[in-house]
Amino acid sequence: MTVAPGKTIGILGGGQLGRMTAMAAREMGYRLRVLDPDPACASRFLVDEQIVASFDDEAAAVQLASVSDVLTLEIEKIGTAGLRAASALVPVRPGAAALEVIQDRVAQKTWLDRMGFPVGPYRVAQTEAELAQALDVLGPSFVKAARGGYDGRGQYEASGPADAPRAFAVLAGESCIVERALPIEKEISVLVARRPGGEAAVYPAALNHHESRILAWSVIPAPIPGALASRAEELARGVAAALEIEGLVCVEIFVTDGELLVNELAPRPHNSYHASVEACATSQFEQHVRAICDLPLGATTVVRPAAIANLLGDLWESGTPPFERALELPGVRLHLYGKAGARPGRKMGHLSAAADTPEAAAALVKEARARLTQA
Repeated sequence: MTVAPGKTIGILGGGQLGRMTAMAAREMGYRLRVLDPDPACASRFLVDEQIVASFDDEAAAVQLASVSDVLTLEIEKIGTAGLRAASALVPVRPGAAALEVIQDRVAQKTWLDRMGFPVGPYRVAQTEAELAQALDVLGPSFVKAARGGYDGRGQYEASGPADAPRAFAVLAGESCIVERALPIEKEISVLVARRPGGEAAVYPAALNHHESRILAWSVIPAPIPGALASRAEELARGVAAALEIEGLVCVEIFVTDGELLVNELAPRPHNSYHASVEACATSQFEQHVRAICDLPLGATTVVRPAAIANLLGDLWESGTPPFERALELPGVRLHLYGKAGARPGRKMGHLSAAADTPEAAAALVKEARARLTQA
């Protein structure tokens, strides 16, 4: 069912991804409502109404559905019972079935493995003893909580079985996935948009660089061999089809020894595709709106290479960063998320830069970011 411009989109989650989706939807003539537990969420100034409620509040999800024509999400930790209840009133895209696969790392990894998608060596651990056994088999590994956690949170880097007690304590004794540490050559991601009828559009791969397990910068298109990029794009297309996703799914991929291994999935707009605003004919945020509203998907071709660099709350420790220094560089833009309260590790915004090549775009945005900390 097409949701025409002028109708109302309800977004579960009011963070920066909801904010930027709302900005794209506003340009297309949609009205917006959002559900978020934080009354000062990043989307608050861009929507017609905010429902302040927890993400697992089933009644609140139904309330949002009752004043919307379609529901979507910008964060994984949404209660699926609420999604199922809301789907009795309006289309929910993506739906509860896809979210149940993705929001639990154990379910996600085992689903990918069962469906035949390439993944690195892993084990599932429910107890400290099982974790020690998994580390004995796998060696140095990343231990990740099954639920919650992002940007490195809910994870522990373990060298072997002796680390099991500490890792299990850090994860609060919850079930976890244990993934062997791999010699990663590159980290890339591929974003796929998919309409309810199955039409899909695949974005060129993005190259990502992480620092302290948080995305530091990303560039589109990834400067990698064409054959490798094509393989990654087909892999992501297959994942989206198998999930029967309605909306967006971003497939994070490790490149190791020429192999492609799926790391994690995200059923929403993704940090690594913020540069699509400058790089691509259709930004990920407009594409999100098109996909969930069952409109024709936009072109994903690269108009000009572009890169982004994240701005974390650490930059605000001594006051507002000197953004004018970054903006002196031609081709650099500033994007702030309107969040109240900067703190270390919190994503407050990003810089973007466009250039003639991916390498030049990445170098430009990194130079712009460096200017914010120069004396």
